[in-house]
Amino acid sequence: AVIDAAIANGIYVIIDWHDHHAHEHPELAIAFFERMARAYGDRPNVIYEIFNEPLRDVSWSKHVKPYSERVVAAIRAIDPDNLILVGSPSWSQDVDIAAKDPISDANVAYTLHFYAGTHKHWLRSKALVALNAGLALFVSEWGVCNADGDGPIDRKSVDEWLAFMREHKLSHCAWSLGDKRETCAMLQPKAPSDGNWSDKQITESGAIIRGIVRGWGK
Repeated sequence: AVIDAAIANGIYVIIDWHDHHAHEHPELAIAFFERMARAYGDRPNVIYEIFNEPLRDVSWSKHVKPYSERVVAAIRAIDPDNLILVGSPSWSQDVDIAAKDPISDANVAYTLHFYAGTHKHWLRSKALVALNAGLALFVSEWGVCNADGDGPIDRKSVDEWLAFMREHKLSHCAWSLGDKRETCAMLQPKAPSDGNWSDKQITESGAIIRGIVRGWGK
């Protein structure tokens, strides 16, 4: 339903394999993405994110890259050109390590995830290593608070990250459009699912993200 709605409204949609242990069962991911590629591979709206946040204790060269190459090959056999997003170890933060041994594909980008309260200049330094090595980065998850989705909003760090993403022209997706009782949720509990939310139904983080979205192109 989400994919069809995105296509109908002319916006991009990420099909995400949201699994910290994807490399342990690649056949499941391959079967899933083959099905998605057959159904939606002819639509330019669709982006594939094939491994959400590999954990810190996995290796890029031994685990994440071999898995990613298998899934990329399966998608490319059906869909030759849509964008594929690839994660890296340490919750999609080790893009500098991936930059030393990248995947050979004409349209792959590497995901960079951050939460403003937890991740600061040191992660931007890792991102710069990857960018300077020629990698394309896509911030497919970021939040205004701590990495656990809660805690205070760190507006200073948010502004620093926004400046970084603007400078390097990085696409980005904020987490999350939900009504869970945590800081990063953009909606108040029991907000309706059909949109048209009033200011009272939007959280502080939701108001910040809405302002960023509305003002990005100005």
